[in-house]
Amino acid sequence: MTLEPFGARLRRAMDERGPLCVGIDPHASLLLEWGLSDDVAGLERFSRTVVEAVADRVAVLKPQSAFFERFGSRGIAVLEKSVQEARAAGALVVMDAKRGDIGSTMAAYAESFLHKDAPLFSDALTVSPYLGYGSLGPAVALARENGTGLFVLALTSNPEGGEVQHAVRADGRDVGATMLAHLAAENAGEEPLGSFGAVVGATLGDLSSYDLDIGGPLLAPGVGAQGATAADLPGVFGDALRNVVPNVSRGVLRHGPDAVALRDAARRFTDEIRAATTVA
Repeated sequence: MTLEPFGARLRRAMDERGPLCVGIDPHASLLLEWGLSDDVAGLERFSRTVVEAVADRVAVLKPQSAFFERFGSRGIAVLEKSVQEARAAGALVVMDAKRGDIGSTMAAYAESFLHKDAPLFSDALTVSPYLGYGSLGPAVALARENGTGLFVLALTSNPEGGEVQHAVRADGRDVGATMLAHLAAENAGEEPLGSFGAVVGATLGDLSSYDLDIGGPLLAPGVGAQGATAADLPGVFGDALRNVVPNVSRGVLRHGPDAVALRDAARRFTDEIRAATTVA
């Protein structure tokens, strides 16, 4: 059975639970801060704690695949279980894997995360378009078929991104703006929200020169430890504010391993972000 489109499910989750996305980033330093071993046992304890603490109350969880992959097949098994348990608790799962390739390889990446029968089946996947937006075609097609979505890297907050994303094309439009235009075309006519989103950093300041109203969600890393606050979001996203999904990772995760403290931190960020992003 095909799911309701990701955009519609995300819009409902944001309206009901607030727009917060909590990252699951079990890197070595956080495992150490939690008093856990940097091995599969520590990874499993970390991930299970986060899922059990917040998956029943936040709109989105975003596991970073790399931190699971570094432990090999056993780490991937932990990721599979985490995704399944998070979705069972009502959270939407965005797999942060930033895949990007061409042809059959891109199709295989998409099948790994977006096919309804895949062990790592997630509600959406982050992808890189820098082999050309058209290279994402197999992922776009499979997402449409399965009711899942994509978040395409467009205007990222890392300083190195500018050399590609701000490069100006022959038509006078830079690469980041070109990606946003492609996504607006994918989402045309979709209600209440398209399923093809962009990754746009919350730390980038005034983006009024870009048309962020792409008809789909804007995944916004950078709130919390990276320096952006909920109060910054209106100035960055302007008229597209209602469709912003702010991602907070360390700002929530540093409160572990205490589950109550994790829930409280997620609630505080949710309340702050909801207040800042509510469009009158």
